[in-house]
Amino acid sequence: MRELEKEQEAATKFSLRGLSLKKVRGWVLFAIGWLLSPLCWWNDLIFNLPVAYGFGYVCSLFSSSWILPGTVIGYWLSNLIGILLMQAGAIDVFQSHERNLKKELFWGVVSSSIFTIVVVALIQLKVLDLPGIDTTLLLGGQ
Repeated sequence: MRELEKEQEAATKFSLRGLSLKKVRGWVLFAIGWLLSPLCWWNDLIFNLPVAYGFGYVCSLFSSSWILPGTVIGYWLSNLIGILLMQAGAIDVFQSHERNLKKELFWGVVSSSIFTIVVVALIQLKVLDLPGIDTTLLLGGQ
C-alpha cells in the first residue's frame, strides 16, 4: 500500500529544481488572477473591459437594455474571478495542507464583494471620480 502511494505521488509530481507541478500551476493561476484582478492597474483596457463587454453583449442578446448592466456585472465578475484565481494560486504555492474549497470560495467572494461595496461607496460619496461616465446610470439612479 505504501509503495502504491509513493508511485502515485511520483506520477503526479515532476521536479525541476524543487518545483512541483502544483507550485507551477499555482504561479500560473496567480499570474492570470493578478492580470484580471483590480490590483493590476493597467489591465482594464487589455483584459477586463473586453471580457466585461463580451458579457454585456451576451446579456444584450436577451434584451437590448441589458448591455450596460451586463457589462458592469461582467466587469465585477472578471475582477472577482481574478481575486479567486490569485487566492487559489497562492494557496497552491504556499500551503502544503489539505484545502477547504468551500471556505476558500466563500471568503474570496466575501472579500471581493466588500471591495466592490467600498468602491461604490467612494464613488457615491464623490471621493472617487469616474471621468466621462455618468455614474447615476451605473448605480441605479435616474
